[in-house]
Amino acid sequence: MKKLLLVVLLPFVAVMAQASEQAVSKYYAKTCAICHTSGVANAPKTGVASDWAPRLEKGMDAMVHSVQNGLNAMPPKGMCMSCSADDFKALIEYMSSAK
Repeated sequence: MKKLLLVVLLPFVAVMAQASEQAVSKYYAKTCAICHTSGVANAPKTGVASDWAPRLEKGMDAMVHSVQNGLNAMPPKGMCMSCSADDFKALIEYMSSAK
């Protein structure tokens, strides 16, 4: 029974993960990439782990709080008004991962 359940659920999980990755990529391209690709106004660059390390040391909750309220040159919600806290977490993980 467990094997059958796994066989049935595995494709569903894969589709959901792909949809989630596409949503993160879409949000990133529309909002975050503007500053985080090139490091405008000292924004940590996407994929540069050393840029993100001091920020990540503060913890994910602090990072999400900074995004939601704005920080320095970053406007509140980083211009992603439809993003949820979970979306921001996924975006931070996406941008802070070394590419």
